[in-house]
Amino acid sequence: MPKASATTAPPAEPASYEAALEELEQLVGRIESGQLPLDQMLAGYQRGAALLAFCRKRLDAVQDQIKVLDETGLNAWAPE
Repeated sequence: MPKASATTAPPAEPASYEAALEELEQLVGRIESGQLPLDQMLAGYQRGAALLAFCRKRLDAVQDQIKVLDETGLNAWAPE
């Protein structure tokens, strides 16, 4: 009889850009240390790719918002 594989839930989406960036920095440090077993390194790489995609998505969204603000003329501010 085949052995049932353990399924784990995917890691939760980060609460914010800053949280994702912090987790990504810690993950890169662990991977670069060279102390992780191969399977953990692969899992870390996959998590890192997901975190990077999350950060890029957030940055793109903010950039789009800035473009909208620039187009509406809100960028012309002069101190009184």
